[in-house]
Amino acid sequence: MANIVVVDDSMDICQMVKMALERDGHQVKMIMNSDELSASIIRFADLILLDVMLPGEDGFSICSRIRKETDCPILFLTAKVEEEDIITGLSIGGDDYITKPFRIAQLRARVNAHLRREARTPTHRIKRGSLTFDLQAKTAYYEDEKIPLTKSEYRICELLASHPKQVYSKEQIYEAVFGMDGDSELTAITEHIKNLRAKLKVFIEIPIETVWGVGYKWKNEDLKV
Repeated sequence: MANIVVVDDSMDICQMVKMALERDGHQVKMIMNSDELSASIIRFADLILLDVMLPGEDGFSICSRIRKETDCPILFLTAKVEEEDIITGLSIGGDDYITKPFRIAQLRARVNAHLRREARTPTHRIKRGSLTFDLQAKTAYYEDEKIPLTKSEYRICELLASHPKQVYSKEQIYEAVFGMDGDSELTAITEHIKNLRAKLKVFIEIPIETVWGVGYKWKNEDLKV
């Protein structure tokens, strides 16, 4: 399942796309005004369908603006079919260009193809349920709220969340966080995990599981709140 945002000023198109993509198991949010496209919604998105000819700020301008905030696929939906427009859309950060009118089967195929490609390609963020890890800013968010983690707590959390099926020993976590030449005690990992769980518990069910006698792992790859 992916989180998809549809930005279009036509309610009919929004509802048609929402209904079709929800049949594929995706969660779809409709935006009919660019002013509603907040930072939290952008972080929510695994893929954005963006109309070009919007009232006020047009789709090309929106794409240029939000491309700095997200690396998710952006697919333009538009009746503008001139080659110059297509080149413009792709050159400013768009990933695909779907012309109106379009067949809903074609739209679904394009969306799912981009999502499969995303699953194979490392990105600048990790999403686990309602948690988002910004790998560039080294910051964790619950929906729109920044989680106050120390540098070491963030590194541990990112390591476990990046490989949710893998169990890490204290030694492996220590090496990943502090490096081979770290001067902290191994017991520091236990304390960091304790503090990390306490901070995450404020927002969600604790996702870090102890595997007795071995180490720690991320509890569930598809954690839901």
